[in-house]
Amino acid sequence: MAHDASWLKDHIRDIPDFPSPGVVFKDITPLLGDVDAFRFAVDAIADHFAGNDVDKVLGVEARGFIIAAPVAYRFGAGFVPVRKAGKLPWEIERQQYELEYGSSLLEIHKDAVEPGENVLIVDDVLATGGTAAATVDLVERLGGRVLGLGFVIELAFLHGREKLEDRDRVSLLVYE
Repeated sequence: MAHDASWLKDHIRDIPDFPSPGVVFKDITPLLGDVDAFRFAVDAIADHFAGNDVDKVLGVEARGFIIAAPVAYRFGAGFVPVRKAGKLPWEIERQQYELEYGSSLLEIHKDAVEPGENVLIVDDVLATGGTAAATVDLVERLGGRVLGLGFVIELAFLHGREKLEDRDRVSLLVYE
């Protein structure tokens, strides 16, 4: 089911030079604070993947958690946090990735996804695609099957989509 999400742009705030000079951060906090915008974003991502048998929804730290948890609830699926390095207290799988302004590590508990489980990955922004591709790698390393990826925002000018070309994905707002 397609949704016209263009009105959500009124709920995105641009923060120049954050987290580093030259980067314009897309702040979704106003979207999260508006019940209609928040509900629409969650429902639009979940509706895109309707009809799939979803076992787990992975949310990428930190804003991805906020959108992924209610998507998981909609599917009657488990929620799994994908964290930055050093935040998980048990045995982990780790994957390095590149950001538009540096590099970092993502981690997931080794038992968070069972072999054969169907997984959706949800995050707030698709930028260079490094975070999303690293999360796909983690899921597949654990034996899971990635059904698709959902994003509130896509920064198309950073070409992250190219790292995910063979994946079902939805981006509610695309900034060219």
